[in-house]
Amino acid sequence: MTKRIVVLGGGTAGTMVANKLARQLSAPIGNKEVEVTLVSNAEKHIYQPGYLYIAFNEKMPEHFVRKEKELVHRNVNLVFDDVVRIDSEANKLVSDKASYPYDYLVVATGSYPDFDSIPGLKEAAHDFYTLEGAIKLRDALASFEGGTILLTVDVPHKCPAAPLEITLMMEDYFARRGIRDRVKIVYTYPINRIHSLEPIARWAEPAFEKRNIIAETFFNLEKIDPERKVAITMDGEEHAFDLLISVPAHKGAPVILNSGIGDETGFIPTDRYTLKMEGSDNIYVIGDATNLPISKAGSTAHYQSETLVPNLISRINGISETAHYNGKVACFLENSLHDASMITFDYTHPPQPATTSELLHWFKGVYNEIYWLNVRGIM
Repeated sequence: MTKRIVVLGGGTAGTMVANKLARQLSAPIGNKEVEVTLVSNAEKHIYQPGYLYIAFNEKMPEHFVRKEKELVHRNVNLVFDDVVRIDSEANKLVSDKASYPYDYLVVATGSYPDFDSIPGLKEAAHDFYTLEGAIKLRDALASFEGGTILLTVDVPHKCPAAPLEITLMMEDYFARRGIRDRVKIVYTYPINRIHSLEPIARWAEPAFEKRNIIAETFFNLEKIDPERKVAITMDGEEHAFDLLISVPAHKGAPVILNSGIGDETGFIPTDRYTLKMEGSDNIYVIGDATNLPISKAGSTAHYQSETLVPNLISRINGISETAHYNGKVACFLENSLHDASMITFDYTHPPQPATTSELLHWFKGVYNEIYWLNVRGIM
């Protein structure tokens, strides 16, 4: 009987896992012993870290968009459908028009900014966590001639360094335009430092001070008054702005909430080493969909796939799973429009940012292109 592996979610994690499985299981797939199905609700695949570069007109939006069908290996059965429920007891996915039975399921449904989490946010704020938002922010920044830019951050959110990056890049952007002295940049963060990871906060603090970027900590947004252009915190403080950029708290996909397998924000309780859904032996979780306290980033999915794929192949071959995920994450940290740092860390080794250089910024640009090989499962 054919063993059915179904991957739910056609973002970075899901596409990468499906392609790696297709390449490494080519013989059993050809012999009809294994079937790999990828179910995605989007026909376009977007490289989301590219939003930063769209916002500063460094790249055009289409540079970071591909057709999903062009990225998926021929051995993968690609289906475009909007799954509404995971029936873990019956081992099947359910949509309004079909069901997809599985023997093994990989959940890669991602995370999404919740623009309804704060009253007034949707009406008043710009964002750089969606393609449409990045394009609108690009136009707003290009026409901005002076005043206060307020950047607010709520947690959790994907790509945890991105709020720092866009702030530092924005300072350089206005300096290049020759109007830096007319722009007040205010960065906020909800805890007692400017990033949740202390080494990253220490890396950014000198740049903030040197480049006159104002940091407000313990800043927890309660609501926005769009008409008055005021952000109001839970402490009752009011902060006026001329341009508001917000990173709202993220939540998991609706299908997770509908299926009753996630927590109250839609993230799935996941074993930090095996990447299995807690309480399940045939459901694996990868990328942003997990509730693991690590960065929600593309590199996380890449390193997790190096555990998940070998273990699934072991299951197919009837042998024990031996691979364990060690929490590894890697991330570039843009310091401006021309230089960057980089970090790697895992469960037992905290991040130590590399010395900022133009070379690391160049490497980041290279990876932005190499990504399309990575997601194909080639690297």
